[in-house]
Amino acid sequence: MIKSHTILRSSVLAIAITLALGSLTGAANAEDTVTQNMADVRQETQIWTTYALSPYLRANDLRVSVQNGKATLTGTVDDGVTKDLATQIALGVDGIKDVDNQIVVNADFVPPAQSTTRSYGEAIDDASITAAIKAKLLWSKYASGLTTSVETKAGRVTINGTATSKQAKEAAQNLAMNTQGVLSVNNQIKVEASKPTLGDKTKSALSDAGTAISDAWITTKVNSTFLYSSNVHSGAISVATKDGVVKLTGKTQTGAERALAIELAQNVQGVKRVDAKALTHN
Repeated sequence: MIKSHTILRSSVLAIAITLALGSLTGAANAEDTVTQNMADVRQETQIWTTYALSPYLRANDLRVSVQNGKATLTGTVDDGVTKDLATQIALGVDGIKDVDNQIVVNADFVPPAQSTTRSYGEAIDDASITAAIKAKLLWSKYASGLTTSVETKAGRVTINGTATSKQAKEAAQNLAMNTQGVLSVNNQIKVEASKPTLGDKTKSALSDAGTAISDAWITTKVNSTFLYSSNVHSGAISVATKDGVVKLTGKTQTGAERALAIELAQNVQGVKRVDAKALTHN
């Protein structure tokens, strides 16, 4: 009888352990499933957002789904290059191991009619243009004579404010027009007497920082100005600054591009002179 009770207790204990282990395994599997589902949603969102930001993909009728690291793309585009771009973007997302690109290429495809309101990608483009122009105006040697507001809609820029000279107004026009993505500039700046400045804080920081930091600041801002420019290939130009003298080296595609690079560098605050002897063109 005692032996029977011992066997029974052992059996009950074994069943309990088995059930407990099964519950733990089930909980672990459920947790893994939730984690994977969250990863899938994150990856879908990242791919779709990149499509929305891309000027080549945003107008197309594209859909994305992700399951266990595999992205499935569907929709229609008008050429194979755009289809390949969609694949490469998806593969660039962390965790995507495979892409099933079912996008149909149709040369006669007409993108869906666009809403009268700006798309997410267009709003980001306009905000980026506005930020780039504001930054370039702040870095400009004419900043002390400018008080401006910048607004961008569908690549069309409107600048309002005041300037203490015609040169400052024209510089604002040129800096805005030579910004990536800008289609037109409506320059509403009025030339008036001296107003509170855009660049006072920056100039104060530069004077307090000393020559070495000022040179580093100038080099950074010249590089950034080139990067934001639609007419200068920044990757082909090297910038170095010493005692306020900016040295440009490299090769531009045309003489007009070279001249613009020199002008943009000269317009940065703190630049005393631009040495462009080592900057050649084709």
